[in-house]
Amino acid sequence: MDWKIRTSDRDVERISTRGNRFLVGNGYLGIRGTLEEYRKEQLPAVNLAGIFDQVGDSWREPLNAPNGLYTYVKVDGEAYGLPGQEPLEHEMVLDYRNALFSRKTSWKTGRGVVTVISERFASRAEVHLIGMKYTVTADFHADVELYTGIDGNVWEINGPHYRQMEAQVLENRAEITAITQEKGDTVTVMEAVCADFPHGSEGSWRNKEALHKYEFVTEPGRAYQIRKGIVVFTSKDAGWSKERAGQVLEEFSDSGYEAEKQKHRQAWEEKWRYGQVLVEGDDQAMEALNYSLYHLLSIAPAHAKSMSIPARGLSGQTYKGAVFWDTEMFMLDYFLFTDPAVARTLMKYRVDTLGGAKQKAAQYGWEGAYYAWESQEGGYDACTDYNVVDVFTGRPMRTFFRDKQYHISAAIVYGIMRYSHITGDDSLLKEGGLETVIECARFYYSLLLKRAGGTRYEIHDVIGPDEYHERVNNNAYTNRMAKYTFQMAVELLTGLDRFGDRVKESIEQQYRVPKLLEQFEDAAEHLYVPAPDEQGIIEQFDGYGNLEDVFVDQVRSRLLHEKEYWGGAYGVASQTKVIKQADVVTMLNLFSDEYPEDICLKNWKYYEPRTEHGSSLSACMYAMLACKCGMPREAYPFFVKSARADLNDGGKEWAGLIYIGGTHPAASGGAYMTAVEGFGGVSFTEGKLKVKPQLPENWKRMKFHICCGGKRYAVDIRPEETTVEEVEE
Repeated sequence: MDWKIRTSDRDVERISTRGNRFLVGNGYLGIRGTLEEYRKEQLPAVNLAGIFDQVGDSWREPLNAPNGLYTYVKVDGEAYGLPGQEPLEHEMVLDYRNALFSRKTSWKTGRGVVTVISERFASRAEVHLIGMKYTVTADFHADVELYTGIDGNVWEINGPHYRQMEAQVLENRAEITAITQEKGDTVTVMEAVCADFPHGSEGSWRNKEALHKYEFVTEPGRAYQIRKGIVVFTSKDAGWSKERAGQVLEEFSDSGYEAEKQKHRQAWEEKWRYGQVLVEGDDQAMEALNYSLYHLLSIAPAHAKSMSIPARGLSGQTYKGAVFWDTEMFMLDYFLFTDPAVARTLMKYRVDTLGGAKQKAAQYGWEGAYYAWESQEGGYDACTDYNVVDVFTGRPMRTFFRDKQYHISAAIVYGIMRYSHITGDDSLLKEGGLETVIECARFYYSLLLKRAGGTRYEIHDVIGPDEYHERVNNNAYTNRMAKYTFQMAVELLTGLDRFGDRVKESIEQQYRVPKLLEQFEDAAEHLYVPAPDEQGIIEQFDGYGNLEDVFVDQVRSRLLHEKEYWGGAYGVASQTKVIKQADVVTMLNLFSDEYPEDICLKNWKYYEPRTEHGSSLSACMYAMLACKCGMPREAYPFFVKSARADLNDGGKEWAGLIYIGGTHPAASGGAYMTAVEGFGGVSFTEGKLKVKPQLPENWKRMKFHICCGGKRYAVDIRPEETTVEEVEE
């Protein structure tokens, strides 16, 4: 396994896909896998975490910084670059072990061949720093003009986000400070250029480009190289200023590109030390799995104390850069088991945005905390009432994701409690996690309905994980997760003594604890969760069994437009049993210990042919439940689908006429969960690590590390033996 992906593809229609696939990032920023000469039409982006802007009534989205990688060449007065000039040869490489992107492209000119080679990294050692080197060679005496600088013509989906740009260009230095429309936030990009040839540069600022121009005549076969340090920071970054950025650039210039790259590589090796999963007997699976883990590591906010991961990572502005339930339900486990400090950071973001969740609940007339479906800073819900466009009329379609995806608050409770149970660390609960769980339980309690003369509680008018069926009653997943929330609130309220007198007194001052306990215990006992019918099938929601019973291909054949939305009031799936993604199956996966294996299996077999898998979140849930049903062979294709979500073509990039392309970190997390918790059989219950593996038949061995209960373990699984050894860090 060489930890590299390559392509020589230069099809302009696939620029977006390559930008996602060859991304490098460090949690603070993500750099799309595009070429240095690309303009905004080719979708380059330095996407920033945690800073947003809204223009008018357009969608609010994260910022892309001015592009400090912008570089191109002219030879004998003619510009050479892609996609304009057809090359003799071209290759892009992502070394995902070391998070290094490189390219090599050659063109035949009127007098000979010129070649460009470049390499770049988003520093893991200093997350505000980007390093780049760019080399030009020719096999003749070429008259070369090399342009490099910062391109302020930023690719944006719902911009323009910068109302003003201020620039300064010196001989080998440049900077642009861009000021946002909504709040006047600033994004500053500064660069320092080191050239290994004795030619000064000519600087200019025009057309939103801060450029240096180097002119030289090549000696045949000699390499002419520049090295750039680029620093990006914003007005939201505490302690950062132009002076601080200048110091970082001075250090880059003094130590050199290779030295900074080595620091970056060492930092990545530290991440891989416990973060990789090794598989013997299936090289393709191991490569796809670790490529998935690379994407998780690239977007993990290890530099922060309170930050989460957007649903599309740092690959651009799609999904508004918002945080969904993806983080808690699909990505969290990887960090819990490999880097608990990052897991804490992810859940601290939810604790710190409790105020926004309480505000949202109040807007709807509910009590407690109703978390944002698409969460931006402060818990602001970026989800709109019109998230899909009708392909036939061009008009926005009313959707109810923001209003009715009640299960989001339970996902936050699940993440907080999973962090507490697996790490044994109560600090997050003491720092607001307790209140978060209680407020989420209060939210669900305010949703409960009871029929006159009835004995059970119900929850009506919801959207479950299967978004194709809107405003249904008693969605099995939603009800079970609400019950879980009540159970966790009861667990915490009955165990307040363990958190110390100060925390206990604070909770007792805020809440009428005996009354809450009575309410939550009653709700947990009497909340209706659909039970298996005579055939063992759990009805996804009230009335699901009465819908048209067709399979996915039949529904697909009814489409009149390839980008037509399947759900909503008039979608082709909405009156059928075809669902978007795992729903009941997700519930069974989370609570499999409550159901006999034959019930899990019957529902797996029933729902799978009726599931479109229209979300990258779906496959892993089917894979994991298959493992729990003793079917690793059936789980394997779903595992591969998750692991290769960003390697394979054909992913869904449109919801109606809305572009939703980007990386799929939830699928990456799902691939990890399937490998380690599914095939590896890892679980942590009642304070004990348990390993009950069932490897795919061609897997000869699997090795990984697990952190739980404050200890780290090396797990080595082979068909004949499994060993678990505690590791001294």
